[in-house]
Formats: sequence, C-alpha cells, structure tokens
Amino acid sequence: MRNVPTIPLFSAAAANRDIDLAGAMQRVLASNSFILGPEVAQFESEFASYVGTGHCVSVANGTDALELALRTLGVGPGSRVACVANAGFYGSTAIGLVGATPLYVDVDDLSLTMSPQALAQALAERPAAVIVTHLYGQLADVERIAPLCRAAGVPWIEDCAQAHGARRAGRLAGSFADVGCFSFYPTKNLGAVGDGGALVTSNGELAGHVRALRQYGWSKKYEVARQGGRNSRLDELQAAVLREKLRHLDRQNAQRRDLAGRYNQAFAGLPVRLPASVGEDFVAHLYVVRTARREALRAHLLECGVATDVHYPIADHRQPAWHGAQAAQPLPVTQDACDSVLTLPCFPGMADEQAGQVIESFQSFFAQPGTPC
Repeated sequence: MRNVPTIPLFSAAAANRDIDLAGAMQRVLASNSFILGPEVAQFESEFASYVGTGHCVSVANGTDALELALRTLGVGPGSRVACVANAGFYGSTAIGLVGATPLYVDVDDLSLTMSPQALAQALAERPAAVIVTHLYGQLADVERIAPLCRAAGVPWIEDCAQAHGARRAGRLAGSFADVGCFSFYPTKNLGAVGDGGALVTSNGELAGHVRALRQYGWSKKYEVARQGGRNSRLDELQAAVLREKLRHLDRQNAQRRDLAGRYNQAFAGLPVRLPASVGEDFVAHLYVVRTARREALRAHLLECGVATDVHYPIADHRQPAWHGAQAAQPLPVTQDACDSVLTLPCFPGMADEQAGQVIESFQSFFAQPGTPC
C-alpha cells in the first residue's frame, strides 16, 4: 500500500496554475495599503455584481460571516436556528457563538441539502432564523424554501461556502435569501491564499449593520455604536487574489462539472449513489458518492494511489462536545449520509490521466472482490 496517494483530493498548484496570483499580490505590496483599502472595496463591488446583490461585506472567514449574519438578524441567547446536521458543524459553530441553539432538520435523500418538508415541520416551532447550506456545491431547493420562510415570517441565510457560482434560472447562490454567506478558504471554488469570507445582501440596512460589526461595532473611528462587534476584516492581499480568481470562477466551475459528469457516466450502474445533478445548479465543490462499503472502498482506492475523504462522518447533533442540541424530528437521511458518504478527487486543473486513474480504480473495486489496481 502506498503511504502517499499519487492523486490528491485537491491540488492548489493545479487549480492556480494559470492564474497570476503573484501580480495581484505585488500590486498590493506596491500600494502599501493592507487593510480595508481599494482592493477590498473593488472586490466587494465586483463580487456583489457577480452574485447579483446590492451589497457585499467582506470578513475574515466564512464562520464569521455566518455569525455576523445571525447577529445582524437579531439572533441571540434563547433563540433557536433551524439548520442541517450533515454539513461539518460550521453553521452549528456560528449558532453557538451567538448563544443560540440549533434546531436540526433532516435533508433530502437525493441532494443531501435541507428538506423542505422537514423545514416546514421545524418552522412550526418558530425558530428565529434558518441556515440553508448548499452542500458539496449543490444548490438547495430554494424555490420551495423561500416561500416557506416568508410565510412563517422567519429570516433565512444561505450558507454558500461550497457553492460559489451555482445558479438556477439565472440567479446565483447567495441571491435568494435575506443574507448569503461565503467562505474563501483556499480549497473553495473561489479560494484565497488564506482565510477569508463575505456576506452578500440586497438589504442596505443589513449590509450597514454588518460593516459596523466587522470592525468593533464602530459607527465612526473609536465610537462603538453596536454591540457584538469584532475584528473580522478581509485583508488587501486576499482581496487582490480573489479579484484575480473571480475572473476564472465560471471557467473552473465548468471544469469541475465536466469532471463530475465524466465520473457519473463511468459509475452509472455500479452499486453506489451518485450526485443528483451535474447541471448549473451544481458546481462540484466536492464529488461525493454514497456506499455501504465505504471503508473497504477507501482502502482499495488508497492502495491504488487515490486520495479520499469523508465529508462529513459525524452528524452535528452527535458531536461529543455539543450539548443542548435538538432535532425537530428524527434525522434518518442525515445519519445514513454520515455513514455512507465518500469524497473523490475533483478539482480544476486535474489531468485527464488522473481522472482516468480514479475511474479505473473505482471500477476495479466493484469488478471482482480482491481485484488489484
């Protein structure tokens, strides 16, 4: 067995190969402006225009984006927030940071995003807000979720950390809810060279509130007018990198989708569950299959030199450090997903021969028991 896979789960070198990151960074160094300068202002304008919202407020990371969105919507101690439990605990972390309690709802069996039927039941319990995660790059069922939240009078947040550029009927992830939250962690479809995040909204009052909270709650320098502020700013270097990479986002998303489509075609007929969509509503942040034989398949792929991961193995409400969490109803689909999901390499710049090796290795596992690579 090889100790180090020859095909990584993600390669920053491959994804950034044709992008002039050095030029973007040199531009910042030459400007000698490093915090909340022109690069941040330009990125916020360009990203808001790309998503189709009136405002973008950049912050230090995606978790801060979720936390500040909740604070801006008035969520605090004693509140409950409806969310899913199969998305890596990031939403749960933000909910805990504002002193609220998650109200977990189950996910749809095809998309693994929030089930509208389960949400409808949870809304009867009057949560203060809803966080809808576009998991693995798959846009959730926003057309059904939005009217449910509107009818209940409950604000909702899109967690778009894995769905930069996902679209449906001409609208992009982040433009459907009261607030959209993004992470720019380096492996994301739009990734920085460090941490970064942003909130998008078409509500100017919400945007103004977030702008104050990201910098201590200031209304002007050294005057703290809003409670709950923090130091959460995207720096100029990251903004310059993101501006450069934003121009390549749709092209790279198409590469990811093409690779996911190639996998889906190759794996059709095998005893595995495949991503439900390879259309524009899916940007293939992660290519995830489901199989009851996950651990045996992982071991086989590692022997074949193919890296894998599990996103995510423990449901939020079963995390050992989390107390007081509750589910609006049983979460059978969520638990089945945690027991069966497996992530395969899928990233822009991935060579054809690497994709071919992943396919051949995957197929060989199901050909005959014990088939070598």
